Amino acid sequence: MIRVLLADDEALIRAGIRSILGTAGDVDVVAEAADGREAVDLALRHRPDICLLDVRMPRLDGLGAAAELRRVLPEIAVVMLTTFNEDEYVTSALGSGASGFLLKSGDPRELIAGVRAVAAGGAYLSPVVTRQVIARLRTRAHGAPATARDRLDELTEREREVLALVGAALSNAEIARRLHLVEGTVKGYVSQILTRLGLRNRVQAAILAYEAGLVPAIPVDRRP
Repeated sequence: MIRVLLADDEALIRAGIRSILGTAGDVDVVAEAADGREAVDLALRHRPDICLLDVRMPRLDGLGAAAELRRVLPEIAVVMLTTFNEDEYVTSALGSGASGFLLKSGDPRELIAGVRAVAAGGAYLSPVVTRQVIARLRTRAHGAPATARDRLDELTEREREVLALVGAALSNAEIARRLHLVEGTVKGYVSQILTRLGLRNRVQAAILAYEAGLVPAIPVDRRP
């Protein structure tokens, strides 16, 4: 069972998310918080697998709560809940180690899929949020900064191919099909990439791929 702590200052939002997660069968909301400070306190008490944190909360916002959780409970994964126009918060949180972002108004299936992906050690961005992040990264990283490209010198040619497809938001299974590999091999490549580049998760790997200019050169076909 995936144990989740949910933090949002709007009771109706919390009720809706709890209801959606309750349909999954393998997710249990063990605690709810109305602000970031309460979220940290309850996380210390309940030790959930995942904390779902609203970006904007009183007393301590989601980014502050995420930073505090990384300090006191680094083993707990953090997923941020956001609205459509908060992409500045997205890039800030992902760059500092959040395992994903989910859109409050998104498909309920995304919420369940995201929680499961993060619980399995992966990362997840809502497709709408991904487009926002990509747009911001392309603006910020126009011309592919040399520092990001230089970091790729640590990788083999195959690892660069895998990193590019991680940046294109493909799953391990999709990358395996694209490169004609078995999924376990892809998982090994991703782990090697994270270790070589000193990255926390595949979301940070995706950010680096964009900053280094890898992703625009890779056409992405999401069909099976």
